[in-house]
Amino acid sequence: MSEEHRKAFVAESEEGITELNNALLALESDPEDAEAMDQIFRTAHTLKGNGAAMGYDSVSDLAHELEDLLDEVRAGEIDVTPELMDLLFEGVDYLGAMVDDIAEDGQTEINASEIEADLRELIETGNVPGVDDSTDSSSTAADDTPPADATATEHGAEETESDDPTPADIELPEELSDHELDTGHAVFRASVGLGESAMQGVDAIFVLQALDDAYDTFVTDPERETIENGEFEETFDLYLIDSSQEAIESGLSSLSKVESVAVSPVTAIVEDPMTASKAAELDVEQSDDDSEDTEADNTGSDESDNSKSKSSGGRSTPKRSKKDGTNIASVRVDVDQLDELYSLVEQLVTSRIKLRREMEAAGMDSDNLDELDKITANLQNTAMDMRLIPLSKIVDTFPRLVRDVARETGKQVNFNVSGSDIELDRTILTEIRDPLIHILRNSVDHGVELPEEREEMGKSPTGSVSLTATRERDHVTIEVADDGAGLDKEVLKEKAIEKGVKTESELELMDDQEIYELIFHPGFSTAEEVTDVSGRGVGMDVVHNTVKQLDGTVSVDSELGEGTVVRLRLPVTVAIVKVMFVEVGGTEYGIPVKNIAEVTRAKEISTTNNKEIIKHDDDIYPVLRLSDVLEEPSSVNGNGMLLRIRDEKRKVALHCDQVIDQEEVVVKPLEGVLSGIPGLSGTAVLGDGDVVAVLDVVTL
Repeated sequence: MSEEHRKAFVAESEEGITELNNALLALESDPEDAEAMDQIFRTAHTLKGNGAAMGYDSVSDLAHELEDLLDEVRAGEIDVTPELMDLLFEGVDYLGAMVDDIAEDGQTEINASEIEADLRELIETGNVPGVDDSTDSSSTAADDTPPADATATEHGAEETESDDPTPADIELPEELSDHELDTGHAVFRASVGLGESAMQGVDAIFVLQALDDAYDTFVTDPERETIENGEFEETFDLYLIDSSQEAIESGLSSLSKVESVAVSPVTAIVEDPMTASKAAELDVEQSDDDSEDTEADNTGSDESDNSKSKSSGGRSTPKRSKKDGTNIASVRVDVDQLDELYSLVEQLVTSRIKLRREMEAAGMDSDNLDELDKITANLQNTAMDMRLIPLSKIVDTFPRLVRDVARETGKQVNFNVSGSDIELDRTILTEIRDPLIHILRNSVDHGVELPEEREEMGKSPTGSVSLTATRERDHVTIEVADDGAGLDKEVLKEKAIEKGVKTESELELMDDQEIYELIFHPGFSTAEEVTDVSGRGVGMDVVHNTVKQLDGTVSVDSELGEGTVVRLRLPVTVAIVKVMFVEVGGTEYGIPVKNIAEVTRAKEISTTNNKEIIKHDDDIYPVLRLSDVLEEPSSVNGNGMLLRIRDEKRKVALHCDQVIDQEEVVVKPLEGVLSGIPGLSGTAVLGDGDVVAVLDVVTL
């Protein structure tokens, strides 16, 4: 059972329990209220079914007894009396306590056998079990005794005050104060100095991006956005979680932009957890001793402090956890409202950019504007997170799809899904559904062989198809793999020549990866005959275009006779991205910062075979002049600037006249006849109303 399913069960059950309480109150007020009775019965039935489906038998069993009793009441076999209502309310309290346990721990240990027995006795005899109001003072005192962990916490707090100070007299950032460190790890502060540069912010971006790849969590001082804007003195601080001070120093010093590094520990290295557990045991033993001294004082405490309250039958009824239902964990929001909120956030981002530009033009600066930047950034992150939906929303229907295609084609296929709990933006999830369906159809129809063919090849007659999703920071990778026939490079080459996609000389220069990706060319298909499943020469080009419009990438790996893997890499969210603005021939263009590895002055361009290149770390990068590609007259008098693109995107260095600035902007994808234009991924509307083209570095 996934965490997402458990949360959905808890949310629906909490709503149901509230409905039960309100409907019971209505029934108690008017025993003839048929609508209230129907509502109670329906809700109890739903709770029973949901509990059984999720494997929470205790919830299902109790709801079943309530449903049976309510059926008797609805049939007029049992009268509505105050005693009956007390018993029903007590049953609902038990259900509420169980759901609270499940919300907190994923399971419940509450024993409801007594209340179930009373409900069953009432159903069978028509009589409410007797109520015993007598209470034993000693048992009350025992019930009122505070849990041992409360006293232990007090003792732990006292001991903490006398602990030794941290290794360095440095205040731990709030973001890391509650972070649980692994054994052998500690928090370190690294003071980083950059070399002399006219673009400190740009240099800092590449340092921080390198840290994104190396660390799951780190904190900057000042804030990351401030550093990326170059608004710091000679150094800025990083707070990192690692096991070695030397490892941090070595890693940071190896970065080309870093000139100096000073690392010092902020917390002590975490010891083996067994040591901590033994200390905790000592605290608990001490708290048990102390509880004996305080027991008498607690007997007169307010009832709300007790973990249990007395039922009308003298039974200890579990109460609704610490929150007692007052903390609303989730709400249901209409999709249109979410889209409207996101649209408003986009407008706010644009207005913020406009305001900053106007203030800069007027020579004005304000701390309030910096505060607005922080608030807007947090708001847009929250709005994006609200749009995230688990992949399971679309892939849960895929097993049936694979089964039907296998039956239609006479194949035997096992289909496995992993990572379906990974979340993506709703827009991306909606757009990617059809491409995934087409890839799966291809895997079964073209990939997996017929049972007899597989047996002849020494394979199991049953083929295997899998869909696997993984997340790395702000991207999700979805792989669809099969163990079928694989792609035949020679057949692909023949088709490419036949359809005029590539010439024979061009194919000779292409590597295996490039040959496999010929399948994404419009109208390209290697199917020998058209079927109702696939093979019409359409589909994979649509997959490629859809993923590209979502600012993602798609690739293919294959081995003849062994199988094929189609890999989609997609951003978690869309629309608002950090863009570096460059000037080419007096016109402004945008390039996503995440695609840029380094920005330098164009001083060391050399020529080989009439082609311009630069060298970096013994690698050669061809130079692509944007003025030539975009047909803009270059206005640069000197050497201009070079933007070296990240290798995984494209091994190239883009030449421009100058680098202007970098900002977070709302990027709108190109639509209609404009979609699919090579070199363009969308447009950004700036604060002054100007529309700037955002370049696609892969297809330039």
